[in-house]
Amino acid sequence: MDRIILHCDLNCFYASVELLSHPELRDVPTAVCGDPASRHGIILAKNEPAKRCGVQTAETIWQARKKCPGLVLLPPHHALYREYSHRVNALYDEYTDLVEPFGIDESWLDVTGSLHLFGGDARQLADTLRRRVREELGLSLSVGVSFNKVFAKLGSDYKKPDATTVISRDTWRDLVWPLPVGDLLYVGGAARKLLRQYGITTIGQLAACRREMLETLMGKLGGQLYEYANGLDTDPVRSRYEAEPVKSVGNGTTFPQNLTTRVQLQTGIAMLSDSVATRLRHLGLYAGGIQVTLRTPEFRDLSRQKQLSNPTHLIRDLTQSAMELVDALWRPPAPVRALTVTAIHLAAEDEAYEQEDLFAAPAPRREKQERLEAAMDRIRGKYGSGSITFGAAAPEKEEDPLP
Repeated sequence: MDRIILHCDLNCFYASVELLSHPELRDVPTAVCGDPASRHGIILAKNEPAKRCGVQTAETIWQARKKCPGLVLLPPHHALYREYSHRVNALYDEYTDLVEPFGIDESWLDVTGSLHLFGGDARQLADTLRRRVREELGLSLSVGVSFNKVFAKLGSDYKKPDATTVISRDTWRDLVWPLPVGDLLYVGGAARKLLRQYGITTIGQLAACRREMLETLMGKLGGQLYEYANGLDTDPVRSRYEAEPVKSVGNGTTFPQNLTTRVQLQTGIAMLSDSVATRLRHLGLYAGGIQVTLRTPEFRDLSRQKQLSNPTHLIRDLTQSAMELVDALWRPPAPVRALTVTAIHLAAEDEAYEQEDLFAAPAPRREKQERLEAAMDRIRGKYGSGSITFGAAAPEKEEDPLP
């Protein structure tokens, strides 16, 4: 039996919450931005009148005002957005225990096992949710209904604002395949550009590709997108109350300019390893292995992993092991656009064990490093994450590695 998945998307969420306090602006082009006093501030959200003027999320204030000179700017109130997000998800909880938030303003609901309690009609239930959110919270909701999460999300995006779209087994090819490939979940700007180079501009064209070709072009993401485009997504809706076991801890970044020297790569690796190690210690976990991924400007991923001789959560250990993988993957001066460092094969402190290694750092030196990094955690906890940096993550003066 097919699943019945709803994707609920609050329309223009930040702006809609702000307009509850400013009803006089409902028909006036209005945007929420990070710093209204700065022309270089970023647009965080906009209402429908501003959208019709061409204002876009993430553009600068001066760009938005060039399109819409009368644009009204409001500062954000993030605590209020979290409160409304909590209230909306509590409403969803009345219909199913499988509610998975996707950001602050979107959620998936799996109503397969509970729909019969509410009349048995998925479209009718979606309409009920839209009505209740509008009447009880004053917000507008778009809902997609389908047999998997990806198509349900496409449904909520299909028609806005305040609409229900059903993508069924009988209609999904007609509705989904003509859509731009960029509408598909996880197809960002870089992926869209890469696919366009191969003449792939619609989801249907993506679906017609061989999986092997997409995996060659895009790595694991290519195989994932093949499944999404062909209606093969089976990812379950996970209750937000269930603590999912942590299988890996990673961090990645795309740099403003290509990295072309080993010093630049080492600086980036150290910065990412610092973040990963800090999160491991916070979670009480040790890494038994490490994986490094380099991404080229052509969106090609090069990845390698290794088992560590001793489980660790230390910056120094992760940086050293990650650089060994970089040296095995990278051929200078080939440009690198993005880096990712991932701790894998995780174990809790009481499960991690250290094997005797004659070539490893002596126990006193390791204990000193443990104390040092624990002290860094305390300093950051008191003064902020940028208050202290591990030495290897500091840029080399002579090369300015991270412009």
